[in-house]
Amino acid sequence: MTVTETTEARPTALPEIADPSRVAPRDARQLSRLFFDQLGVLEEGTPEYQYARNTLIEMNVSLVRFAAARFRSRDQDEMEDIVQVGTIGLIKAIDRFELTREVEFTSFAVPYIVGEIKRFFRDTSWAVHVPRRLQEARIQLAKATEELSSRLGRTPTVKELAQLMCLSE
Repeated sequence: MTVTETTEARPTALPEIADPSRVAPRDARQLSRLFFDQLGVLEEGTPEYQYARNTLIEMNVSLVRFAAARFRSRDQDEMEDIVQVGTIGLIKAIDRFELTREVEFTSFAVPYIVGEIKRFFRDTSWAVHVPRRLQEARIQLAKATEELSSRLGRTPTVKELAQLMCLSE
């Protein structure tokens, strides 16, 4: 971790962190306090405020990965989505966190992150359990419909879809 003190563009003397995503969790905890302290006095929308907020996000992405690990049985593509959604929860937690509450940021942020991930599953999952073969058949049908529509220049009939998918009508 490379930390250098800078005062030229940031009158509040926030440390310049070369790669915030590489800050160790223990160091991130201490640095987060400093950055949250400065967020409280900086004017929203200023470059200094954006620097502090963005650095907080990057320093605490490890929290998102930690929370997302509960859902590691998912495939790699879905895991990337989970981390992205969890990062939205992290951003919400950063925007709502107040040092005056005297609560550790990690304790405050993890429920936001997990909540955002659960909301993602609730919004993108099936309400009723549908067997995997039917879910896959629905995807194949959508692909076949798109392929035939572009080839024929119109909406395909049930018979045409059945022939393409080797199914009976």
